[in-house]
Amino acid sequence: MAVAGVAAAWAVHRLVPAVPMLTASVVLGVAAAHAPGVRTWVRGACRPGLSLAGKRLMRVGIVLLGLKLSAGDVLGLGWATVAMVVAVVAATFSGTLWLGRRLGLRGDQPLLIATGYSICGASAIGAVSEVSGSDEEDVATSVALVTLCGTLAIAVLPLLHHPLGLDDAQFGRWVGAGVHDVGQVVATAQTAGPEALTDAVLVKLMRVALLAPLVAAVAVTLRRRRAHDPEAPGTGKRPPLVPLFVLGFLAMVGVRTTGWVPDSAPGLAQHAQELLLAAALFGLGSAVHLPTLVRTGGRVAALGLCSWVVIAGASYGGVLLTT
Repeated sequence: MAVAGVAAAWAVHRLVPAVPMLTASVVLGVAAAHAPGVRTWVRGACRPGLSLAGKRLMRVGIVLLGLKLSAGDVLGLGWATVAMVVAVVAATFSGTLWLGRRLGLRGDQPLLIATGYSICGASAIGAVSEVSGSDEEDVATSVALVTLCGTLAIAVLPLLHHPLGLDDAQFGRWVGAGVHDVGQVVATAQTAGPEALTDAVLVKLMRVALLAPLVAAVAVTLRRRRAHDPEAPGTGKRPPLVPLFVLGFLAMVGVRTTGWVPDSAPGLAQHAQELLLAAALFGLGSAVHLPTLVRTGGRVAALGLCSWVVIAGASYGGVLLTT
């Protein structure tokens, strides 16, 4: 069923190129979970396989993401830009996490939404959910929100390019620092030309590089919480300080840094990653239960909007200070 969902998402993207395949995958997953006739299979016989796709295939996709990044790319940005990216990620993560808890969102939703907005969308949510042991529905809701906002950015941010007084390079850096998913960054930045696209991708990949330390920090925090609080959720489980798939991600960064990777490999890895993430997002989308989502929809939407304003404002200020 996950393969069928990917095929349908690919067809939607081919027919309507403005709709990213990953966005279509989430939407189709949600639709399958509620469509008469299909939902019985989604919630019954197909549930184990869809859950497997949402977790295991997400991990492989995250590993392949490392082939997009090398140490030279990060150092080439300059220390001022690196510091700006770290500051934007920290401000977005901490602000979103604090606000989500104040709004009373259920389970790990504040943590997952904060991760998705500050790092790299669905991939980051999948990575953190692996060490936090998050409920599948919390993961699905967070992915749906972050994917929706990132897709809206493709239409909204280009309209602000000139009104905000940004040149092409500055616009690219703003997009790279403020838009969630790598594909959404490319779709948004390419509207301003090749210079903007290059800077956007480099800044975005710098944010991706922060995925590993963030996952490790979450794992350390959970270990300490479970050691001191016997009633904490997930007590008895000891998440690894650095999960295996994060080590795989770092290994792929190292391989890319050596220069031994053939020129065609990153392109092939990107296609494979997109297919794997599409299957994972279809599986996650199929876990969304709309009646439950509606009950918290207002608070979730408020958190998403506020987080979007925070990351857009912080990244805009950072770009002006460092260029």
